[in-house]
Amino acid sequence: MSVARLHVPTVLRWGDLDAYRHVNNAEMLHLLEEARIQAFWSAGEESGDDSVTQILDSSPGTQTWTLIARQEVEYLAPIAYTRLPLDIQLWIGHMGGASLEIYYEVFSPVGVEPQVLHTRAASTLVLVDATTQRPRRIAEAERAAWEPYVDEPLVFRRRQ
Repeated sequence: MSVARLHVPTVLRWGDLDAYRHVNNAEMLHLLEEARIQAFWSAGEESGDDSVTQILDSSPGTQTWTLIARQEVEYLAPIAYTRLPLDIQLWIGHMGGASLEIYYEVFSPVGVEPQVLHTRAASTLVLVDATTQRPRRIAEAERAAWEPYVDEPLVFRRRQ
């Protein structure tokens, strides 16, 4: 099944690099976080962004927290500094009652040939009620907005 992916152009910062002059492995988690926020959090009406998947309230005092329960990352090729944004592609591999399995593939910038797959990753995101601090169910509006982006999960390489 071929389902649409969210393509999030993500700009590198000089501070993302390490002494080897490529993106540090820990900084990759920050880049994935930035892409996830762009894909799923609402920036408010004044932003002018009309992505249907940006449905989670990111304003101060929000009633829903989005907590990471688990992450897995495979680093396939180093990423050298570039001023062009990386093409971070996201989709949902599983939508449960209160959680999402979000999958990522981090590619070289659009238009740069050959296209290189640098990183593959997964995050388990749990929606939590801020008042009770307990998981809360995915709302029907959220489920409807995200359903078009549900596809097969990544299969990571086997560990030895």
